[in-house]
Amino acid sequence: MKHSLIIRAIGTAMAVLIFTCASAYANTECVDSPKAAAVFEKAAVQGTIALLNTKTGEVICHNATRANRAYLPASTYKIPNTLIALETGVATGADFRIDWDQQRNPRQAWWPAAWAKDQTLGSALPNSVVWYYQELARRINPQRMQKYVDQFDYGNRDISGAIDQFWLKGKLKISALEQIAFLQRFYSQQLGVARRNTDIVKQAIVLEKTPSWTISGKTGMVGFGDAADVKLGWLVGYVETADNTYIYAMNMDITEAAGAQLRLEVTKSVLRELGLI
Repeated sequence: MKHSLIIRAIGTAMAVLIFTCASAYANTECVDSPKAAAVFEKAAVQGTIALLNTKTGEVICHNATRANRAYLPASTYKIPNTLIALETGVATGADFRIDWDQQRNPRQAWWPAAWAKDQTLGSALPNSVVWYYQELARRINPQRMQKYVDQFDYGNRDISGAIDQFWLKGKLKISALEQIAFLQRFYSQQLGVARRNTDIVKQAIVLEKTPSWTISGKTGMVGFGDAADVKLGWLVGYVETADNTYIYAMNMDITEAAGAQLRLEVTKSVLRELGLI
């Protein structure tokens, strides 16, 4: 009895710690950076970036108002979706394969060529294969999905609607500041998930690696494939240097002049201007 009480007490303490960490940055006032603003202005991009120094806890940003504004996460949700699939046993590892069912998921005109084939977790995450993650979500089911979204304190936690659409066209919303709060917990192993599963995701989202720094991230596009929806692009992740890690979340309006490729270009330019890479 005493042993079980101790275990429950430890569990409660961990839950409180995770909740505290979850709220640490979502409501943090970010300090506007003129250097970041200059990058956005030069690129003629309307958007925001929030950047957390994990050593000092300082959060700097461009456009603090927008950094607090919540949007659909789109494919940035593939980070928690992957963790949940692994934690629930729906996916067994990076080599977990789902065959492409062309009847259920016919190829759309806007699909990248890399989507139109069988996928593993290790290919579907970096290539952002929507049909693969929709199938994972269906197998996870709404009850288990909600349990982990609550545990992760992810955005507004609202997964109402279709289980395979809620992060694309549903009511789930998250701000740039909430993104860095979630990613800080993800990076520092504070989500209550197995380290193996965190490591699988970390390995899959590496974007660029140099002797001096490594940048990891996940893109997302709100309205992708639907001309009626507002086009908004996300890039969220972190950059690891020799002595620190900086967690970032940027979003921007996607227009004919400001294409999706600018997400990474602008983010890297901000990091360079701040002397981080």
